[in-house]
Amino acid sequence: MTDQVLVQTVEEDTLAGRGVWATVRRRVLFWLPLTVLAVLLLLTLFPGWVGGWFGTPDPRACDISASARPSSHGHPFGQDLQGCDVYANVVHGARASLAVGLMCTLVALVIAVGVGTIAGYVGGWADSVLARLTDVFLGFPFLLGAIVVLNSLGKRSVLSVALVLALFSWPALARMVRTTVRATRDAEYVQAAKAMGFPTSRILSHYVLPNSIGPVLAVATLTVGGVIVAESTLTFLGLGLRAPSISWGLQLATAQSRFQQAPHTLIYPGIFLAATVLSLITLGDVLRDAVNPKGRS
Repeated sequence: MTDQVLVQTVEEDTLAGRGVWATVRRRVLFWLPLTVLAVLLLLTLFPGWVGGWFGTPDPRACDISASARPSSHGHPFGQDLQGCDVYANVVHGARASLAVGLMCTLVALVIAVGVGTIAGYVGGWADSVLARLTDVFLGFPFLLGAIVVLNSLGKRSVLSVALVLALFSWPALARMVRTTVRATRDAEYVQAAKAMGFPTSRILSHYVLPNSIGPVLAVATLTVGGVIVAESTLTFLGLGLRAPSISWGLQLATAQSRFQQAPHTLIYPGIFLAATVLSLITLGDVLRDAVNPKGRS
């Protein structure tokens, strides 16, 4: 009987995975943001190559005599206040901004899965202790907590900014993991695995997490977009990345003082930032609807 339950579960999981794929692949709102993110990934992996398509591949090759010059031959996005190519800086800035978003979300997701799984599966005192720990971090406003910690750091790099933002990003994800794990731990196939004497590690890795992590991964996609906005905001305020790093937030912070005289220095990085965040949020919404059976049509 228990073997039949486990076999049926595997078949249901396969059909569910096909159902999710069948749902998202029919939607334009899935392929459009995915295409945008694929282009951004290309920028991140090969910034020098892409930067050389329309301008100079070196973002630090500057000509101060061409300060704030608008679009011209070899400089399709114009030049910034230091005479550097805006296009090259936008292309190279994608790496830092996306790296912060992805690293932060990955670290936060690992912590959330660990804390949420223990709290949801074990329950009892472990659930109470971890729930209070989560509440402590939720008590700090996201940006305010990041500002306080970043102010105490002497050197700010992509890694340090990502870790600080992850410190205040994991509690919401942990709560979601806890909820989905609690809903899964009493399922028949989990009880069947326990009855067969499977170790807890195998039960969690083969039956509990695969059936509860879907909605969390969809929300994590939304988290990446939120983190990129947070990094840009902190950098714009002078609390995030610093030169010689190159990021969209740094470009916006530098350009805001001369926006009226050189609007192109702010518009182009702003467009790339908005397109990235909008694509991530749209993709996250589509995935969240797809993993929810009520969202499938």
